[in-house]
Amino acid sequence: MKIYRRYKQQILSSQSGFTIIESLVAIIVAGILMTAIAPTIVLSVATRVQAKRVELATDASKSYIDGVRTSTIAPPPLPPNLSEAQLKAYDFSRYNAPQQGTLTCTPNNYCTSPQPNLYCVDGDADGSCSNTSSRDMIIQAFRYNKNSIEPEDGFSLGVRVYRADAFNRGITLQALKDTGAKKQSTFTGGTGLRSVQTPLIESTTEISTGANFADFCDRLKPATSPSVSNPQSRC
Repeated sequence: MKIYRRYKQQILSSQSGFTIIESLVAIIVAGILMTAIAPTIVLSVATRVQAKRVELATDASKSYIDGVRTSTIAPPPLPPNLSEAQLKAYDFSRYNAPQQGTLTCTPNNYCTSPQPNLYCVDGDADGSCSNTSSRDMIIQAFRYNKNSIEPEDGFSLGVRVYRADAFNRGITLQALKDTGAKKQSTFTGGTGLRSVQTPLIESTTEISTGANFADFCDRLKPATSPSVSNPQSRC
């Protein structure tokens, strides 16, 4: 009968698992890596958020312009308490950014407060237009025709698109023509979250409802010299 003896296997210290020092080194390395990539992650997320906002604003402005062009949306009202001659001279450079105030708006319609040329686009489709929503858009619309104040004669249409929650922050809104105002872009530096003071987009277009080609050309002539045709056109 053979007798077998069991011997305890000797485990070297290098094979017995991570030491405390090795664990600490691993934690430090992981922390350094996380610190290095965290700004990139934050910038990427913030840029995607800003790009989505600009996309929503672009869609809102296109929908509004198409609505005005097809007469499903009424043209924006002209400034009140001005004579016809004053309105004909009231070009885009005279329209300042919207005033702050309580938003009183019907979704997908013009607001009654703080001013009547603001149009609300219900971006989050909740059936309301709220100044606490970052997806609802407020369009400031204005029109200009140096020859006529009647919308049937055609006009130049300008739009500025702001976030609805910009009207809930007690700040002074800006237009791109204002000193120090910066256009918001889809890619932004820093955190990627730009000030809500400036419009997400600002654009102009021509609405030529019922106007002939001569009227269209006449509107494009320089306002300072009506007798001289625009060198960029063949009028």
